[in-house]
Amino acid sequence: MTSSLSAAEARRIHLAAQSLARRRPAGRPGPVRFREYLERQGILQLDSVNVLARAHHLPVYSRFGPYDRDRLDRWLWSGEHAFEHWGHEASVMPVDLLPALHHRMTERASWQGYHRDRLERERPGLIPQVREAVVAHGPVTATDLEHLSPREGARGTWWDTSHVKDALEYLFITGEVAASRGPHFRRTYDSPERAWGLPPASARTWGLPAAAAHQALFDRALLATGLGTPADLADHFRLPRSARDDAHRKGAAAGAGAWAESAVERGLASWVSIEGWKEPALLSAAASDPGRATASSLLSPFDPVCWYRPRLLRMFGVDYRIEIYTPAAKREFGYYCLLFLLGDRFEARVDLKARRKEGVLSVEAAWREPGRAPGARRRDDATVAPALADELRVMAGWLGLDAIEVASRGDLAGALAAAVSAG
Repeated sequence: MTSSLSAAEARRIHLAAQSLARRRPAGRPGPVRFREYLERQGILQLDSVNVLARAHHLPVYSRFGPYDRDRLDRWLWSGEHAFEHWGHEASVMPVDLLPALHHRMTERASWQGYHRDRLERERPGLIPQVREAVVAHGPVTATDLEHLSPREGARGTWWDTSHVKDALEYLFITGEVAASRGPHFRRTYDSPERAWGLPPASARTWGLPAAAAHQALFDRALLATGLGTPADLADHFRLPRSARDDAHRKGAAAGAGAWAESAVERGLASWVSIEGWKEPALLSAAASDPGRATASSLLSPFDPVCWYRPRLLRMFGVDYRIEIYTPAAKREFGYYCLLFLLGDRFEARVDLKARRKEGVLSVEAAWREPGRAPGARRRDDATVAPALADELRVMAGWLGLDAIEVASRGDLAGALAAAVSAG
């Protein structure tokens, strides 16, 4: 490939690497597609938000279309294909990445130290007691073990915690127990021997050294994203783990530069300049430009394309943030907005909610995307609204909802309501 790329070429390459450049393949996705997603991306983010669908259900749908969500969950939590840990936030990852995550389990971090010290101070001996109970009786939930340290207060209404729950989370983060998911997305805990076929992380018999692990994760991010600046690629697995902390961002970027140079030296990538970008980018040797992007899809805030806001703004002109934790009166676009991808650009964003008891996919607000992809022309509402309406019909069917209702909020609401009615 050439040593320079246009902005449009960069977008297409990135979308192709993300399996979002072409129309969804025919057929109902199953384990083959589930494996394809997880192996290519290396990660599937988890979150408890369920206003529309579980966070981990949406990226697979966005790329491959309607599928059986229970089937995906059975595949993910079978223990054969994936494990849960801290990848890009709470995540599920393919089992071959376990050695690359080992260092995150064994390195002392402020969170780990704080909770261990507090638990030892408030409930001495509870951590080993909880670990022994998991080994003896797992898989178990936190509720199953509450008798080891009964709660002293009422359950919380937002983040529910207890001494037992904190002990389990400490053991999970440090790789002394393994986590999975049971019915209703409840986290369960088991011994690493049963869940992973490996001893606890503290045995230090199966992990990669931190430097090798960072490089392996960076290389995997390069394959998943196709191209990006070193900082773009580092964010895929939040390298290093403290990259969220502003005090460490410059250090993370410096580390990413070294990982990038290593990828170039080993023939995995080359440096390119991209139209409108202030710094060079790394282009994966496995990446390709499809020439034309024909996909149409809705992407959630937990989609890998949306994770790293600087890249999203630089590549697509989209200034985006999730407003779940923003007070209602201060929300600009809505509680749970999804971006609507049409071709190689985002043309709208819709605040969606599944009113399951009523069988309604509710469009709480519909907006034209205010940003514009570099070098791209803005499509008119008469093109965007019908395409978006078609996507909403597919999503409603996937979620088992019979109707779509469009509220009046947003500058695309009127055109979208008319397109939904016309269908």
